[in-house]
Amino acid sequence: MRLLLDESVPKRLRQYLPNHSVKTVVEMGWGGIKNGQLLALAGPHFEAFITVDKNLPYQQNLNKIPIAIVVLSAISNELPILIHLLPKLETALNQLKPKSYVLIKS
Repeated sequence: MRLLLDESVPKRLRQYLPNHSVKTVVEMGWGGIKNGQLLALAGPHFEAFITVDKNLPYQQNLNKIPIAIVVLSAISNELPILIHLLPKLETALNQLKPKSYVLIKS
């Protein structure tokens, strides 16, 4: 699956997702772009956007989002904390439907 990591997600998380094609917002040249425009840009290139921004679902009209959104909800966005969410993330990615929203909690 083609995944885009938000700027708030440690880029090293990608090494724990070897079965996926993972890029970061910065690698794509989209650093600093607001979420609505960012998701529109990502739509043609990615199947899912992974973020730790818990407010994103309240800031965007989820019915108009062109890709799936996965929010990782943990006490911190530090890699050692997010690693504990990886089994749930993989399960969610295997069942992910286009243009859906998934919240993964620790």
